[in-house]
Amino acid sequence: MKAAVIGCGNVAQMHLEALEENPKTEIIAVADIKPERADSAAAKYGARAYYDFDELLKNEKPDCIHICTPHYLHTPMAIKALEAGINVLTEKPCSVSADEVDLLRKAQKASGKSVGVCFQNRYNACVQYVINIIENGSLGKIKSIRAFVTWCRGADYYSDDWHGTAEKECGGVLINQAIHTVDLIQYFGGECKKVTASVSNDHLKGIIEVEDTASLLMELDGGVTAILYATTAYAENSGVMIEIAFEKGMLRLEGEMLYSIGTDGKITEILERPDVIHHGQSYWGASHGTLINDYYDCLESGEKFIIDAFEGGKAAKIVAAAYKSSETGSSVYIERSK
Repeated sequence: MKAAVIGCGNVAQMHLEALEENPKTEIIAVADIKPERADSAAAKYGARAYYDFDELLKNEKPDCIHICTPHYLHTPMAIKALEAGINVLTEKPCSVSADEVDLLRKAQKASGKSVGVCFQNRYNACVQYVINIIENGSLGKIKSIRAFVTWCRGADYYSDDWHGTAEKECGGVLINQAIHTVDLIQYFGGECKKVTASVSNDHLKGIIEVEDTASLLMELDGGVTAILYATTAYAENSGVMIEIAFEKGMLRLEGEMLYSIGTDGKITEILERPDVIHHGQSYWGASHGTLINDYYDCLESGEKFIIDAFEGGKAAKIVAAAYKSSETGSSVYIERSK
């Protein structure tokens, strides 16, 4: 199957490498508004280079377009591709507002094409183990979830023309770094009904326009409560911690590791450390390739890819609600997925 990649920055390398390694896919075109980046990727992967998305759409007919551009372009570009009859695999967030989520869902339905959203950590072995525990009920029902994202981002990270800007990144730590954890929280605990949140700029004042710290209280289906704290003010990029309190025990994910916590407080590692290749930073997770391969398997078989605009849009709606809650000082209810 033929693929094109739009945006040739850091995260695009994960897509390009996964596509290069997949015998079912061929990279036919790449695009970036910075010609040197498009030319470099095109030369490396034997593709045609474009410096304009519309030009690529006019001249190429890929089976799928991978969107790896700044956040504010994800939904508009996805809709253009869908209207051109092309499947879309987009980086997170799929949308930067609740209204955009609705537009993307409408475009997906109208086009009849496939939309995929890159929440690759769902494919981590520890995450799938937890999902099995939830489904088989061996630890009973979930009571509550807590999660911590403590990463390091300084001024150098924001030296490009879009990170840290309200117009193009459309948020900070919450919409960029922590949205993966937001997705996993509702993947484990159920769809989010209400959010109470606060976001702030604690260590990057005068450097970025958006938040570097966020705290959320989420009310999930079945009365499950979840709390999330995320910051880029830590000195290290630590593995994300998610702890799930069940009726009969607790599970704790730290990065790609999984532990059980007994009633006596004893912590036991319950999965072998994964032997994986990290094409990007290890704390991003190593499952980009797994997700991309699964997406193309679904395209080939005609099976529905589960993390589409409806499923992948849930986290985007939670993030949008959190920003609104922080702005208004009130809890925000989230419209149910349709």
